[in-house]
Amino acid sequence: MNKFLSISPEVQQALNEGGPVVALESTIISHGMPYPQNVETAMRVEQTIRDNGAVPATIAIIGGKLKAGCTADEIEYLGRKGREVIKASRRDLPVLVARGADGATTVTTTMIIAAMAGIKVFATGGIGGVHRGAETTMDISADLEELAQTPVMVICAGAKSILDLGLTLEYLETKGVPVIGFGTDELPAFYTRHSGFKVDYRIDSPEELAAAFRAKLEMGLHGGMLVTNPIPEEYSMPADVINRAIDQAIADANRQGIHGKETTPFLLARVKDLTGGDSLAANIQLVLNNARLAARTAACL
Repeated sequence: MNKFLSISPEVQQALNEGGPVVALESTIISHGMPYPQNVETAMRVEQTIRDNGAVPATIAIIGGKLKAGCTADEIEYLGRKGREVIKASRRDLPVLVARGADGATTVTTTMIIAAMAGIKVFATGGIGGVHRGAETTMDISADLEELAQTPVMVICAGAKSILDLGLTLEYLETKGVPVIGFGTDELPAFYTRHSGFKVDYRIDSPEELAAAFRAKLEMGLHGGMLVTNPIPEEYSMPADVINRAIDQAIADANRQGIHGKETTPFLLARVKDLTGGDSLAANIQLVLNNARLAARTAACL
């Protein structure tokens, strides 16, 4: 047992019994949504996973401990503190642990801690990727490097549509990460079902997703697998509406000098404002949709 890792009794029992467990990130709680919607959504996501036959494991860093499975009180704590909690990527883990500090886990750190605990399936909203203009800024999310080396299946609604989706796919291809479309040949773009970019493979059932990931593990291949699950049709936003909002948000970020780890939270909050809150409602629904698929896939795996 890693001395820095703390696994909740419920999650540990499920792992001991070979039961299905689904990891969940905590940045979506502290940085992705305002309070109290962040806490309400986190609890709904956990319940959705239970309703679909798996055990949820919300992952965070609390008091320097890598938590695989948070209590309701811990989720409330993260939600209330919001952006006061450090958004923790791989580079932040040593200092946060040494200081006994708190951290909200990104896709990257959620994958790391899930793998430490033995959790193979992770549901989130969207992954990070190559930012627009990265050919000059070199702004590329650590999520892509983590997918290349950590053996966790990540189920999401595609890369966040604030990114350069074409370059994100090229980067993943270079790193050998399989990009799967669940029930679709096209990469979903977070708030909308369509991007115009093709995925590597289409898979139509949780059973086949589990079989593909099991084969990857048994062959000893490094890295994870990215499953892109389109937002449900009734919640999908028109591409022209969301793209206009994103373009405006990026212009605002550039004008205000926003950069680094503050970029994504700023852009998501600005897009929410520009769409009159529609993007937040879409965000909640796509996370719930990913949780359902993750639970079913974990049960098959």
